[in-house]
Amino acid sequence: MKQPEVSVGIVTGQEMSFNLTGQYTAKGETVSGEHKVCYKEGGINWNGTLYQELTFNPSQKDNCFSLNDVTIGIDFHWERKETQVFKGILHIIVDEGKLCAINILPVEDYLVSVISSEMSANASLEFLKAHAVISRSWLIAQMKRRKDDDKNHKDNFFSFRKTENSLIRWYDRDDHTLFDVCADDHCQRYQGITRASSPQVITAVKETLGEVLTYNGTICDARFSKCCGGVTELFSTCWEDIDLPYIKGKRDYISNPPLKLPDLTQESAARKWIESSPHSFCNTSNKRILSQILNNYDQETTDFYRWKVEYTQEEISSLINRKLKSDFGEIIDLVPVKRGPSGRLQELQIVGTLKTFTIGKELLIRRALSETHLFSSAFVVDKEYSEESEGTSPRIPSRFILHGAGWGHGVGLCQIGAAVMGERGYKYDEILLHYYDNAKIDKLY
Repeated sequence: MKQPEVSVGIVTGQEMSFNLTGQYTAKGETVSGEHKVCYKEGGINWNGTLYQELTFNPSQKDNCFSLNDVTIGIDFHWERKETQVFKGILHIIVDEGKLCAINILPVEDYLVSVISSEMSANASLEFLKAHAVISRSWLIAQMKRRKDDDKNHKDNFFSFRKTENSLIRWYDRDDHTLFDVCADDHCQRYQGITRASSPQVITAVKETLGEVLTYNGTICDARFSKCCGGVTELFSTCWEDIDLPYIKGKRDYISNPPLKLPDLTQESAARKWIESSPHSFCNTSNKRILSQILNNYDQETTDFYRWKVEYTQEEISSLINRKLKSDFGEIIDLVPVKRGPSGRLQELQIVGTLKTFTIGKELLIRRALSETHLFSSAFVVDKEYSEESEGTSPRIPSRFILHGAGWGHGVGLCQIGAAVMGERGYKYDEILLHYYDNAKIDKLY
């Protein structure tokens, strides 16, 4: 196949301002410089005329455009707005009473940006090559899935199960029907050419041109997260109730004989694991390695291999009642219902004085127990009680302490673990086949 183009949703809003560096064509005109569009009467108002869509095509390959007020880290603790710069086509459409800016560009150009946006660009070449392959694999798998769904008029976006006593929800592609992927952490972090790409990143993409991970001839849905916490997770813990044969729960370490994987689906084993600091690739405090993976605002996050969060009764009851839009009263307990092989909670029961309710999957749990996101759903809960509560029924905890492990969903490649492997001399294919069981590296184009 030929190298495909990818459409990336960048930003939505009632109005947008952007700057075209170099000449672009749009609606038969040659334009450049500063422009502003706004939503009006169901269309796009540009220079006093309404359009259903607008496409700005660069006259030269190296032309670029900048978009103002692009939000990055949406709903995460590092959320902020930036002016970002992009190459390729700027396509603006109307979407549910707002405008949506979409960037269309070749896949390989997109990958150079993703690897530079996801982490600092000075990591080891073998790690960057591994990341190029999984980013390409995940992207093309998503594009193929979207194309097949459109062709078969299939709706794959029903992503929750709700009963009177539970809500099990997963967040995957349900937001993205008008473009292939978004530009934020929900998909792969993409920030155009805002952050300079190093020669190392460009080399990593070129040396793996067109390479993807496959399993039995199918392109792998190659997920990844920042830090698995020592054990990787199953696909079904976080998303649909299916498991991919090349993604297993496994120790993030290679040794002979292999280190034993405890059964972290069991509560006693999960507690022992999370409250310790077991040896693994991603168990590192090496600032030089971490600076290779984590860009400036990611380095604002510390203590992610093992972490602790504390809430007073007032804080946790207010938080849960607000986030789940329901009155639980005071929170009596947080009860693990189901864990995956990394110890991540797939289902959690919340016991309140007014209501008992079970939530899942892992991202809903992380959002319900934090103003932004908990680092992960791999946590155990301790409760403290005041003397005044003694003898009362039910006894209301005065404080909840969450002890946790890892950063992110833990499925597939662990970025920090893989970076450590690269530093220790592992080749990119060894890194990939550590995280994706029995997969192959094939050249697609």
